[in-house]
Amino acid sequence: MGDDNRNFLVATGLILAILMVFQVFFFGPQQAERRAELDAQREAELALQAEAASDLPPGATGDRAPVDRLIDRDEALGSVERITINAPSVTGSISLDGVLFDDLQLRNHTVAVDSDTLISLLNPIGTSGAFYARDSWLSRTPGFADLPVHDSRWTLRSGSELTPETPVVLSYETESGLEIQRTIEINDNYLFTITDRVNNTTSDEVELQRYGLVRQQGVPEDLEPNMAVFEGAIAVVDGEMHREKYSNLEDGREMDESGQGGWVGITTRYWIAAAIPSLDSNFTANFRTIERNGVPTFDATYRERAQILAPGASLTSTSYIFAGAKELDVLHYVEDEVGVVGFDRAYNWGWLWFLVRPFVWLLHMLEGVTGHFGLAILALTLLIKLVMFPLANRAYASMAKMKLVQPKMQEIRERYAADQQKQQQALMELYRKEKINPLAGCLPILPQIPIFFALYQTLFNALEMRHAPFFGWIQDMSARDPLMIGNLFGLLPYDPLSIPILGFVLGLGAWPIIMGLTMAAQQALNPPPPDPMQAKIFAFLPIVFTFILAPFAAGLVIYWAWNNFLSVVQQYIIMRRHGNETQLDKLIARLMGKAKEEG
Repeated sequence: MGDDNRNFLVATGLILAILMVFQVFFFGPQQAERRAELDAQREAELALQAEAASDLPPGATGDRAPVDRLIDRDEALGSVERITINAPSVTGSISLDGVLFDDLQLRNHTVAVDSDTLISLLNPIGTSGAFYARDSWLSRTPGFADLPVHDSRWTLRSGSELTPETPVVLSYETESGLEIQRTIEINDNYLFTITDRVNNTTSDEVELQRYGLVRQQGVPEDLEPNMAVFEGAIAVVDGEMHREKYSNLEDGREMDESGQGGWVGITTRYWIAAAIPSLDSNFTANFRTIERNGVPTFDATYRERAQILAPGASLTSTSYIFAGAKELDVLHYVEDEVGVVGFDRAYNWGWLWFLVRPFVWLLHMLEGVTGHFGLAILALTLLIKLVMFPLANRAYASMAKMKLVQPKMQEIRERYAADQQKQQQALMELYRKEKINPLAGCLPILPQIPIFFALYQTLFNALEMRHAPFFGWIQDMSARDPLMIGNLFGLLPYDPLSIPILGFVLGLGAWPIIMGLTMAAQQALNPPPPDPMQAKIFAFLPIVFTFILAPFAAGLVIYWAWNNFLSVVQQYIIMRRHGNETQLDKLIARLMGKAKEEG
């Protein structure tokens, strides 16, 4: 066995060993650790005897009622009187105890492609992973501490069902002499409008402060461990965005910012619940985490600036609760039509926002034209290729020239093998004579790197890709390819990913393999590296990338494969124009030769 072959096998073995080490000692334990954390969280929740965490913003008083056990969702919903919600985008109910927004399902989004079960965004107190929002009032005036808290019973005055056409009216009277009349409305999507009229029937002035809260108990089980996704507490205050991931909140990270215009909330990849103060108010936003028996409870709250209500006077205040999917047209409506500052920043634009924003706009436009999100991805990739054509054309033309002079370059290296200085001088003279810039093939490709990452950010956060089918076997472009080597591409009814260690190989899908083939075809068109060992390592890279991309969402892999295919076509045409014979030409000639011999 030659040294080159031995070195190649050693390199191959090292790469496979590294991949296996990552699977065994990094990815596998990481998944096991996550499962253990979730199990511990459930155990801690089941052991929870009392929830002493305040349901009010920092500085306020009022303890939560004790919770002696976890209960299922139906039992929690049936334990209090409720107002039914019936809107085109959501269904659910509001608890009359505390006017809690704690029961909401999204009509247009199911838990799985083949399921009729709707996404339950908000969940009531007492259930595992309780997630809810509420809106109420505070007072620091002595004698007026009896404002409604999370379990205060409100009275339904009018309306039996909350719909876009039928608002509901509630009321609450404090023993200290304040009367609150609350009107709740909902639009066709996910926005609740809460208008309060507060009457001071006493002979004393009172200081009042409105607040809103979004609370998540425990870390969501379906948390996305991906750099392109943000999940945690989020706020916009005075036009500036503030965010803290769940991991930072668990470490005790807090935020306290004041300003005018904005909102607070808790978000995951596709969904968000947000509390929005009066549009013209000054407010303070706060993130905090409360630990109870090992279960973290995450709060995102706002407190409006206090105002004085004179004896016998009244005030009217309007706030909002948003709970739903991060659909861009809806986010833009809330920002532009309702007037909520920076609400479209609930979408995770990322640090390449200046590219992601136009890409998202183009995707939406192309989906409207094609009627298919998969076709929109292909069309967007083609448009980007057309825009980048001059740079790519220059790069591929340079590669074609480099490939033509490969024999002369090899001759120079052999002639001056013992004198590197003369070798470099001869090569530079060859470049000058042939009018070749060796860097011209690399520099024009650099702008494509941020474009790729921006497209990755765009597609990974695109709600439209969730449960969206592609042609053929892909029924959900946001999930990995279901046809894998381990299940004989769908012929066997089992999940290869369940097999320890080997699942890394057996989970290789059909589209990742297609992507790897397109990458190999593109690499075959490039001039080979001068060093034989480097050439073999580069030839092995498509296999490595095939395994790396195997767990990715199918829509991303399809994009990459289509992008590679377009690059292959473009590069092949340019190579042929410059008189290069490509590996594809050699393969076709070989096949035609065999056909003639057999004929």
